[in-house]
Amino acid sequence: MAPGTRDFRRANAAMVLAAFATFASLYSVQPLLPILAADFGLDAGASSLSLSVTTATLAVALLLASWVADRAGRKTLMVWAMLATALLGLALPFVPNWTSLLVIRTLMGLTLSGLPAVAMVYLAEEMSPDALGFSMGLYIGGTAAGGMAGRLLSGIVADLAGWRTSLAVLGAIILAVAVVFAALLPAPKNSARNRLSFRGFVANVAVQFTDKGLPWLFLSSFLLMGAFVTLYNYAGFRLAQPPFGLSHTAISAIFVVYLLGSVSSAWAGALSTRLGRRHVYWWMVAIMAAGVALTLAPSTPLIIAGLAIASIGFFAAHGIASAWVARRALVGRAQASAIYLFMYYVGSSLLGTLGGYAWVAWGWNGVMLVTGGAMVVALAVAVRLIFVQPIPLPEKPPAPPAGV
Repeated sequence: MAPGTRDFRRANAAMVLAAFATFASLYSVQPLLPILAADFGLDAGASSLSLSVTTATLAVALLLASWVADRAGRKTLMVWAMLATALLGLALPFVPNWTSLLVIRTLMGLTLSGLPAVAMVYLAEEMSPDALGFSMGLYIGGTAAGGMAGRLLSGIVADLAGWRTSLAVLGAIILAVAVVFAALLPAPKNSARNRLSFRGFVANVAVQFTDKGLPWLFLSSFLLMGAFVTLYNYAGFRLAQPPFGLSHTAISAIFVVYLLGSVSSAWAGALSTRLGRRHVYWWMVAIMAAGVALTLAPSTPLIIAGLAIASIGFFAAHGIASAWVARRALVGRAQASAIYLFMYYVGSSLLGTLGGYAWVAWGWNGVMLVTGGAMVVALAVAVRLIFVQPIPLPEKPPAPPAGV
């Protein structure tokens, strides 16, 4: 799809809407963590499980979803995944206890995997090379906007009418978006169905780790997402306490800074097309690290500024890395993107939960120990990627490994 064409516009609009709905659903519970902790009698670490069980299940399901997508078709999987997510979201407000809530959030991890496992591959296969950086950045921007809107909406409505009502409203919105997405997205033309055997699937996964650059990108995904989620998970707990004392609505409003991430991802994607990913990526990681460090300040405006800067750097880096993985993987592109996202959500689950217990033990200094440590390693990895030899892209992908 070339820039300016009808299919290009439809595909980008559909993918932004899908990203918006998926990530609004995924992160809608994040600003509710203090409310859920109070309602169910939990500490910060336990309440964070409402997010961590979803991201952990999502991480594992992504690998299998990439296999299903090769067999069932890209668009088919994405549409059904979004519809199932919406239905589970509509059931969530009616849970009778904490265990039921965790069960539904775990099932949502399975259904949510259908879109991110395939979206980056769809764009890499369908977009022309000069359009991929922009389209991938736009998609990442949609994830940022969805994450922001889901958090903002759920927090504000929960303050006015309770967390159950807030999740019901969000579920209805996601269902409407899913229907529009199904009608708008062009059918893929460059991704013929491939009935990949399980042996072939395993071979496609294994071959990604023979590349000199992909494992470093996978590690970056783990570190950056883990640091980012930990930062936002417990910023709400900190800002709700003295001397800040912000309301749930005010804390939710802070997620508006995600819009900066929407802009930065598209901008960085276009910039990396001109200057090269390896030369732009490490600067975006450095910007995120600077924002994380700024949140140490005992000032509400400086904390919000730190969150904003961290968001700009994170979404820009994530957008570049996503396109980098999709282009660098010459065999098993769906599996390469799935591994990247697997590490992304494993980082979210492990570091996000670890940060909760660090918060209970040492307050914000404990959160910074987890987040800051991850950023130091992520910056070292980003610098290492500068020296990874680029792979020339053939006109046609090579033959898949044995077992297909």
